[in-house]
Amino acid sequence: MFDNLSFKLDKAFQTLKGQGQITEINVASTVKEIRKALIDADVNYKVAKEVTDDIKEKAMGQDVLTSLSPGQLLVKITNDELTGLMGGQSEDIKIDGSPAIILIAGLQGSGKTTFSGKLASYLKRQGRSVMLTACDIYRPAAIDQLKVLGEQVGVEVYAEPKNKDAVKIAKAAIEHARKNNHRIVIVDTAGRLAVDEQMMDEIARLKEALNPSETLFVVDSMTGQDAVNTAKAFNERLNFNGVVLTKLDGDTRGGAALSIRRVVDKPIKFISTGEKMDAIDRFYPDRMASRILGMGDVVTLVEKAQQAFDQEEAARLNKKIRKNQFDFNDFLSQLEQVKKMGNMKDLLGMIPGMGKAIKDIDIDDNSFKPIEAIIRSMTLSERENPDIINASRKNRIAVGSGTSVQQVNQLLKQFSDMRKMMKTMNKMGGGKRALSALNPFGR
Repeated sequence: MFDNLSFKLDKAFQTLKGQGQITEINVASTVKEIRKALIDADVNYKVAKEVTDDIKEKAMGQDVLTSLSPGQLLVKITNDELTGLMGGQSEDIKIDGSPAIILIAGLQGSGKTTFSGKLASYLKRQGRSVMLTACDIYRPAAIDQLKVLGEQVGVEVYAEPKNKDAVKIAKAAIEHARKNNHRIVIVDTAGRLAVDEQMMDEIARLKEALNPSETLFVVDSMTGQDAVNTAKAFNERLNFNGVVLTKLDGDTRGGAALSIRRVVDKPIKFISTGEKMDAIDRFYPDRMASRILGMGDVVTLVEKAQQAFDQEEAARLNKKIRKNQFDFNDFLSQLEQVKKMGNMKDLLGMIPGMGKAIKDIDIDDNSFKPIEAIIRSMTLSERENPDIINASRKNRIAVGSGTSVQQVNQLLKQFSDMRKMMKTMNKMGGGKRALSALNPFGR
């Protein structure tokens, strides 16, 4: 996420490395590189100039504290400016009305339908009763796609495939939601390949007829300034409440995220990455600024871990670790928990300093599959007591998992080393530390 922008900003700050004091010359040079990095990231030129002018003004107006180098001071000022540029504070969606209506708008291909499913899953996890409504009456597979997503997340989807009046479908859906006690209705609407009058007229009529508590504009973050221009056109007609940035895991340069708030004066409320239904996050400007500057995002990482890990499972695991009974069944369970947290490279990028270290490393989420295959090819007794796995058993496990005996041996050695470490920590009274290394609920 924003790897190229992060790299160029880091390079810009290198100009001040080793400098003993802030001067007009070294600040001007660094700010020039920051501006180039922002423009290369497809940030609106006017916005990039305003931000860098502010950075220069604030840097020249401050003395460097004894605990800060000039480079550190400029990073802090830039962090504050990027946070302000993206809105300063996080803003949640409004859930008003009975039922509350959330209208989803945007161009075709921006990820509206997928986001609708993700939002339904997000709200359902909060204990809310949600219903999806299919009002994209033009794209042939739109209704079927929404039904598949609804089934995945376990929410009802209201659709009238033969009805070609989006407003009538939406009104009928609201009545259906009232009768069936659905508290929130998410309305997925049609998009086009470009802004046109027919599309704008339909979405405007839907908003007028439904009076939604929230209208969200979904934008493909990979389209850069085109995304910002489209948002401006939609906002002039719809006056939407907030923006959703999708496909942030793709080859995005970051321009939309950094420009859109300043241009349309509407908050970014959610970001979306990948196709999984839990790959949705509330947008926090300060956390995003920290990630862009390579400072990580530990708060979001901990939140993801807390959502993924089960407290009862953690307590059960704690007992097994204390009794030196940790086995491959427990290892497999922890692996499943980690996978729920999301894209591995994205997660590692949330650790301060790791973003730069893994920039050019390809971290494939499928790398867990051989490990899972090996464990699932073991018998129950082998998982519980790996010491009984002899040469013939290793051959059988390798064949069953589609791996090699060498890979089986490697996993067994790593697992044995891990158990030895846990045993040593238990003897030293560090069982709790061993557990906390595996999940966030260890105390």
